[in-house]
Amino acid sequence: MCGICGEIYWDGQLASESRLKPMLSELERRGPDDGGTWVQDHVGLGHRRLSIIDLTDGGHQPMRDRELSLVFNGCIYNYQALTAELQALGHEFHSHSDTEVILKAYRQWGMECVSRFEGMFAFAIWDDDTHQLLLARDRMGIKPLYYAPVKGGVRFASNTQALLTADDIDTSIDPVGLHHQLTLHAVIPAPYTILKGIRKLEPGHWMIVNPDGQIYKKRFWFLEAKRPQGADAPKTEQAWVDAVHESLKEAVHKRLTAADVPVGVLLSGGIDSSLIVGLLHEAGVKNIKTFSIGFEDAPEEKGSEFEFSDKVVERFNTDHKKYLISNTEVLPRLSDAVAAMAEPMVGQDAVAFYLLSEQVAQDVKVVMSGQGADEVFGGYFWYPKMASAGEGIDLTNPQAALAAFRPYYFDRSHQEWLDVINPQYHVGDVTSDYIGDRLTEPGADTFLDQVLRLDVTTLIVDDPVKRVDNMTMAWGLEARVPFLDHKLVELVMSAPPELKLKENGKYLLKRISRGLIPDAVIDRPKVAFPMPALKYVRGEFYDFMKKVLTSPQAQARGIFNEAALQRLLDNPEAPEAFTAIQGSKLWHAALLEYWLQMHVDKTL
Repeated sequence: MCGICGEIYWDGQLASESRLKPMLSELERRGPDDGGTWVQDHVGLGHRRLSIIDLTDGGHQPMRDRELSLVFNGCIYNYQALTAELQALGHEFHSHSDTEVILKAYRQWGMECVSRFEGMFAFAIWDDDTHQLLLARDRMGIKPLYYAPVKGGVRFASNTQALLTADDIDTSIDPVGLHHQLTLHAVIPAPYTILKGIRKLEPGHWMIVNPDGQIYKKRFWFLEAKRPQGADAPKTEQAWVDAVHESLKEAVHKRLTAADVPVGVLLSGGIDSSLIVGLLHEAGVKNIKTFSIGFEDAPEEKGSEFEFSDKVVERFNTDHKKYLISNTEVLPRLSDAVAAMAEPMVGQDAVAFYLLSEQVAQDVKVVMSGQGADEVFGGYFWYPKMASAGEGIDLTNPQAALAAFRPYYFDRSHQEWLDVINPQYHVGDVTSDYIGDRLTEPGADTFLDQVLRLDVTTLIVDDPVKRVDNMTMAWGLEARVPFLDHKLVELVMSAPPELKLKENGKYLLKRISRGLIPDAVIDRPKVAFPMPALKYVRGEFYDFMKKVLTSPQAQARGIFNEAALQRLLDNPEAPEAFTAIQGSKLWHAALLEYWLQMHVDKTL
């Protein structure tokens, strides 16, 4: 896990270390162990390394192999099998790193090599022979890859902070990104971001920058959500449980063994992370390192899930550490967490992940997380509602699909968005258009299949997946997410929907877990990560948001209609101040403005 950056020009400009070095400074926390640059005429590459595989200098980047130069962020879990295959084809290796595997695989198979990689990755290859810059991003979008078209060239990086070190990036608000930001609770699907001058490569795509500046993209992975055909397809409920169990064990095993350093688990006390611990124990792993975080209680709710994580620790006798954070510590650390955000993120557990990662990074470099299980296995409360609303609809009709999806997910209607946002930022109902198109793509048998596929391939990428990457990498901690193993995802997407929604969702995981982890963890009601200090819009948290939204910078930017904003400030906990999935509209607005002041205005 690392940070990458680079630039290429086609108008006669030369690449420059003076531009790469500030970018690398913004990436250093992603890769604190090593760094390097490579510059040749009009192209330059930069890298910050977090040493996980091949801890020697053999894994140093940028890595050069004759006419090829590479920078890579992520992990190729099947790198050992690929190494053996490539050696059999005549390739010689000079390291034991997965980085070199990418170079040899590209030399053997061209850009089609990406289809052979199992893992999370974002990489860039410069090819002297073709004079092309080649970029790729993993199927699930676990690893970020941003790029910025500039005069006569393109720059790219693992985060927007690196790109924003230059003053020639267009930092004006993109109205399309703004519509998505405030409609899909801060999810801005690729290629858009909140800024006009920065784009991100779509998951499961590769991109070529040609010598004349033309950019070509290709999608290399498409997820289907159809019932499998053929004699080997599971036919019974037990067969599905067994198949998923085996696939999940393989996903966990891959993420355990592809490391030359210890691997821990972020243990929340929910079924997902608890099951990871159970599967590690089932595989014979001893002294599993686990980590939990909790917060002070509020009058309305408990602030920790230690009651449940403690049961898992007791069952498996893990090497456990837990951290209790005072509510008075949360707001002062919010600015640190926002500073680590490549894009504005409204999930309040971002601060929790940030604070937990700070502690965990003192013990291990790699952790597994349960992120993605709810989306893959159907764990959220809105899925049954959508399934019912979408029953029997025409799966090729975008308006019918939207009618079954929008009431249970969109933060606000397009008309409300127009009322909240000032006219200079107005745009058409681009979010409805986008979601309608995605919910009517071919390759799904039912409406719920369409919804889960959209969530797994798009919505999750720019919400929990990005949040975990940003918050862990802020401390040089690599997070691995076995529930987003693409082979597991392909299998579960083909399972009958009723096996996902049964018993209030995640039925397949509950079946696998029963008898393996404590029943209390399986049978507990699903709750959001408890963070009382930021959940209730009152006290110093309210004062903070009001100060941000009424600041001179916010007034000069003029995103929000003054009267609409005042109504939110006057009644921040009124029913209409919350979204369909119970997000605070005031917090959404304040976080966006705070992020812009910190990263664009650079006044914080």
